[in-house]
Amino acid sequence: MSATLPQEMQQHTYAIMDEVEGSHWWFVGRRSILDSFLKGIVEKIRNPQSAIRILDVGCGTGANIEMLSQYGGAEGVDVSDDALEFCRRKGLKVQKGLAETLPFANETFDLTTALDVVEHLDDDIAGLKEMYRVTRSGGYSLIFVPAFMWLWGVQDDVSNHRIRYTKTQIVERLKTVGYEIERATYANWTFFPPILAGRTIMKLTGIKPESENNITVSALNGVFGKLFGAERFWLKNFNFPFGVSIVVVARKD
Repeated sequence: MSATLPQEMQQHTYAIMDEVEGSHWWFVGRRSILDSFLKGIVEKIRNPQSAIRILDVGCGTGANIEMLSQYGGAEGVDVSDDALEFCRRKGLKVQKGLAETLPFANETFDLTTALDVVEHLDDDIAGLKEMYRVTRSGGYSLIFVPAFMWLWGVQDDVSNHRIRYTKTQIVERLKTVGYEIERATYANWTFFPPILAGRTIMKLTGIKPESENNITVSALNGVFGKLFGAERFWLKNFNFPFGVSIVVVARKD
């Protein structure tokens, strides 16, 4: 993630993330969608002679490493000591490092991921170049970023985002550093209307919660997660024309 302390996510956000990412509908639904993409990627790069090596860039508090671990040897890198401490408490393999200068040799990993990370970087091209460098030839990168600047909300502020992308913008950046794009689609169209409405209301009223991750209806949290995650069935064969986020599968030729 970003290079200096003021550019990290606000520290309280990591504690909130660690508390909610196991059950909050957003994280649960996102993992379901990402898992469906991972299955296809892993089938393409599986090497029966050795375990797949996976790196999660900007690993945060570690839930994504736990998800990735079912497909191979997964580890993480993050700039935040607070985030890394949460990971180590879970027994995860992590180390400190910047996305723009990853502490790994060229072509170390079969798969690299940046899941809601690239938007934090002052120099997103530099971060993507580093992912490309540490991914082996024929390997893949899975990218997940927020969509549309006009959807900017409180969570973008507290997370110190620099940008929300259009699909064209993130695809062009990935191509610039050398990737071939195998798949690019918007995601989370299910909650696009309520998220747009909620953020519009917050802008008009000036309401600013500590984190949008705290905003949920507890009784419906599980239902929301299943609804969001169900998009994976559509995404098998269909690219959404809009959504709150963007998913990209990129290959290093």
